[in-house]
Amino acid sequence: EIRTAMSSSSEPPSAWATQPPPNANQGCVGPTSSTAGKASACDGCPSQQACASGQFNSPAAEAQRKAEADGISTAMSNVSHVLLVLSGKGGVGKSTVSCQLAHTLASRGYRVGVLDVDICGPSCARMLGVTGRTVHKSGSGWCPVYANPNLAVMSVSFLLADADAAVVWRGPRKNGMIKQFLTETEWDSDGLDYLIVDTPPGTSDEHISTVQMLREGAGDVLSGALVVTTPEEISMSDVRKELNFCQKTKIGVIGVVENMSTFRTRLRDLKFSRPTSARESYLCNTDEGADDRTEEVLATLQEKCPEVLDMIASADVFPRSGTGPQGMAKKYGVPYLGSLPLDPNLLESCEKGVCFTEVHADSSGASPFEVLADRIVEALPVEEAEEGEDEDMVEG
Repeated sequence: EIRTAMSSSSEPPSAWATQPPPNANQGCVGPTSSTAGKASACDGCPSQQACASGQFNSPAAEAQRKAEADGISTAMSNVSHVLLVLSGKGGVGKSTVSCQLAHTLASRGYRVGVLDVDICGPSCARMLGVTGRTVHKSGSGWCPVYANPNLAVMSVSFLLADADAAVVWRGPRKNGMIKQFLTETEWDSDGLDYLIVDTPPGTSDEHISTVQMLREGAGDVLSGALVVTTPEEISMSDVRKELNFCQKTKIGVIGVVENMSTFRTRLRDLKFSRPTSARESYLCNTDEGADDRTEEVLATLQEKCPEVLDMIASADVFPRSGTGPQGMAKKYGVPYLGSLPLDPNLLESCEKGVCFTEVHADSSGASPFEVLADRIVEALPVEEAEEGEDEDMVEG
């Protein structure tokens, strides 16, 4: 059950289909062409019947498309940059990167919004520390939830009466919700420097709709995509599909970030136990922690070799495939923005909804995350108002 009823504009996506879909045949004439669905290039295309019906280029569709584009243009008029966070693979840390990047940018004084378009698996509310909150709908739109004065969040999780309820929606309803997010969310009246869009895995309806709506309604602020991957081939094989999606839909790739490249933590934060096999533990019904030797090991190290306690212990979590994400980025001609370690303090920060780079500034993963934020700001600079302009505004 959704707390706030969707408006009657939840009809989706047909009105937005002005660009060839990513699964279109080579040589697609476009769904609004007079020969749409009838040209030789249309033979066998999944969208041939819909295009031939004329539903994409009827006067009603064009009027609806224009009205919705105007709505998005108005909603995004004070947004400097929209950054899509993408990955073809689930579980690689898109939401972690989205939310902690938002936290870090907001901690530097930038005005940041996070839009969670993972309709069936929203997690941004927890990672930004705003679970249990609700959005308020006024006559002019939805007011997002604020994690702090510089950080606003919009997610379907705020609209669910039961946080554990499954969102079982087909594509049209998901697209309708995304359209409402884009047209009806009232972001900060002072504007946003960055709107970070956290997406689900793959190249599904949510991605296509978000890209098409933003491009037609506010194409100048769709700055590009940040693509997240882990270093093993199982992940990269899907991420390559995402990079192809970006090429096909003409989304600029700001860069590829390699997440969970290694496990890194201080030696004193590790736990130590007596070696036992899983079979032995099961057969002997060993209590969890019964073989823990952490206290005595750390005491021995403190006595014999205290300098090692603050050394960083690391281990590869995933087997690196070939030249890894850096080689993949080079092959596709896009920037490689570096690697982020699997840091327990980063995971804890996401669970608690706090800013990792502030709360754990001395943690092994904090510096790489700061560098990632630096590179995003460098790639997508925000124009600062001239001092004289600010004074004129105050006087006015």
